[in-house]
Amino acid sequence: MSEQTITVTVAYGSTKNSITLTGHDDAKGPTVKDLSDALTQATGVPAASQKLIFKGKSLKDMEESLSSYGIKEGSKLMMIGKRNSPEEEAELKKLKDIEKSVEQMAKKLEKVDGELTGLKNGFLAKDLQAEALGKLDHRVKIAAEQFMKILEQIDAMSIPENFNDCRMKKKGLVKTVQDFLAQCDKIEACISDHLSKIQSKNLALAE
Repeated sequence: MSEQTITVTVAYGSTKNSITLTGHDDAKGPTVKDLSDALTQATGVPAASQKLIFKGKSLKDMEESLSSYGIKEGSKLMMIGKRNSPEEEAELKKLKDIEKSVEQMAKKLEKVDGELTGLKNGFLAKDLQAEALGKLDHRVKIAAEQFMKILEQIDAMSIPENFNDCRMKKKGLVKTVQDFLAQCDKIEACISDHLSKIQSKNLALAE
């Protein structure tokens, strides 16, 4: 029995790649994975970044035979995907470094929030609460300043239109930092509210 060999044309951007595949199993014929591997060789686009389309349908199962999708000799397919350029990888690394800074600041903010909850639950003598709240307020303000600086740093990054991974990462980071800034405002308002309660109680006691 002869091995099944088919040649298909895959359009990628403005180029058309003629790919010849030989099946390892007579019954099954070449698989989606065989085609994907051949396209990685031909175009440099990694398999994970490839999206193969035939007649509007995405070829998702790598182990399936091409024939099960109705692909035969002379079929025309389309591939969407891209190689990450070294420039894009460099920008991604910068964004990942910024992400680490955001995570570190988030931990500090979480600590302040926890201490504030403790204060509100009365874990500290009333006369010491005002001073402790003042210190927490200072720490929140520093965190908010840091988040603002990070936001400016992200905004200052000029990312080309075609760096899709970077643009998505940047968008996500901006949203995360904005959420933390909103949390800073919330904690500051909480501190202020608790301080005014203590002060009004102290005034009432003084009278």
